[in-house]
Amino acid sequence: MRVWRISKAKYAHSAFSGEGARLFDARWNFAGSPMVYTSSSLALAAIEFFVHLDPSEAPMDLVSLMAEVPDSVAAERVELEQLPHDWRRTDHQLLQQFGTEWIKSGRSGALIVPSAVVDGEWNILLNPGHPEFRRVQISEPIPFHYDERMFK
Repeated sequence: MRVWRISKAKYAHSAFSGEGARLFDARWNFAGSPMVYTSSSLALAAIEFFVHLDPSEAPMDLVSLMAEVPDSVAAERVELEQLPHDWRRTDHQLLQQFGTEWIKSGRSGALIVPSAVVDGEWNILLNPGHPEFRRVQISEPIPFHYDERMFK
């Protein structure tokens, strides 16, 4: 499975460490739980990153990173029907609890979850503490730029 991330260039070396999620609550985790948020395509990764940006200022210091997750790495999938009706809320504690428990359980290296940003698309959460995570092959960072028309 190929996955993508967008990162500030200065954090590219640690983009797959799970450190950001460890430091801050996010959609699928409580702070204290290292987790790597990735997307199933570069376009989705760009949109997922874009929603966190200041719309008045285009960032000039971004990179994209691709990783290959071997098919042998155990993965689970969360279907829309399994989620509460208001799951898109950014501070949904049930989702945060679910993801945090998934990380702590160590039962799989990847969790495939629906994108809250684009219907029908999927994000892939990676567990950097899982024994199979060491088999994930991460590419070198490539400069990434948004079209200036996206920022006004």
